[in-house]
Amino acid sequence: MTTTPPSHLRLTTVDTETTVRIEIQGDLDYDNADQLLATANGKLADNPHLLDLHLHFAGLGTTDSTGLSILLMIRRRATGAGVRLHLDERPSALDRMLTITGTLAHLTAPPVSAADDSTGADEQHLRRGPGDTGPDHSA
Repeated sequence: MTTTPPSHLRLTTVDTETTVRIEIQGDLDYDNADQLLATANGKLADNPHLLDLHLHFAGLGTTDSTGLSILLMIRRRATGAGVRLHLDERPSALDRMLTITGTLAHLTAPPVSAADDSTGADEQHLRRGPGDTGPDHSA
């Protein structure tokens, strides 16, 4: 019987006053993706002057649904803190996953301010029409 070695994740951070870069080496999966979330949350909480959070994926192995969920959570928290999220040097497998799941544009878009968000909601309502409540058109 052959066993596979446990996946490992190694994170290296490089900080300046307004930028943090987290270099990711290994698999971003169920076993260890929470390490990335904890590191990103710590950087967002500890640096009130932070403008940019770069996740550097050159050393990324595999990513599963938990890894994707963690990326979405980091995006939400970075946006809440007014920090731009950058996904640098994405391998083609990660780009493929983000494209298939429809999350690539969301994760790589600039953060939306509260003023932009309310305008976008009004425009979205006008495009949908008064009786349309969502994708399935049910009330």
